[in-house]
Amino acid sequence: MFKRRTPRPFWRVMRESLWPRGGWTRAAQYVKHRLNRLPDSPHRISRGIMAGVMTTFTPFYGLHFILSAIIARLINGNILAALLATFFGNPLTYVPIGIVSLQTGYFILGIEKGTEVTEGLVAKFSWAGRDLFRNLWAYIIDSPRDWTHLRIFWDDVFYPYTIGGIIPGIIAGVIAYYVSLPLITAYQKRRVGKLKARLEALHRKVSKKETTNGTTDV
Repeated sequence: MFKRRTPRPFWRVMRESLWPRGGWTRAAQYVKHRLNRLPDSPHRISRGIMAGVMTTFTPFYGLHFILSAIIARLINGNILAALLATFFGNPLTYVPIGIVSLQTGYFILGIEKGTEVTEGLVAKFSWAGRDLFRNLWAYIIDSPRDWTHLRIFWDDVFYPYTIGGIIPGIIAGVIAYYVSLPLITAYQKRRVGKLKARLEALHRKVSKKETTNGTTDV
């Protein structure tokens, strides 16, 4: 369904992952269109959307597709809807999602961070990535390893983010479910109504043609 006839170059994939062609408004409309046209019941599609939105409140970047599919499977939701709903997490929403999740995690764990939740956050991600790369290379060349920045990242970011993302993730997922359910239901009913109207018009046209042919033969 998502395979392209002409593969995109890597630089274009990276650029469009940060800013899609046509902007995020157009991307959101495309996702909405695909969700509405999924061949499944509104309840299963909405449960899939709930799973996808919940997943975006976790710090498992790069694994959101897999995690959303697992959650959708567990709650009997539409897996494709869950994959599409992970686009709720994007460069425009990741910062507020991260702040809410971290603040909630600090509150639950009793960590005093005040309002400076984003201070040094990017640096901690960067240093943790460097630690991981350098230590993996150190294993290969058998040199000393230092996990200091990864420990700081775990204590200050990853663990609080994981714990703190549960509650807002569930809340956002439930809201997404109850907002999407009536919209998808109405869309599917309207689409069925249009299809019935087309079939009835086609039936009348065929009947009229048959009647005209019968009169001509007589």
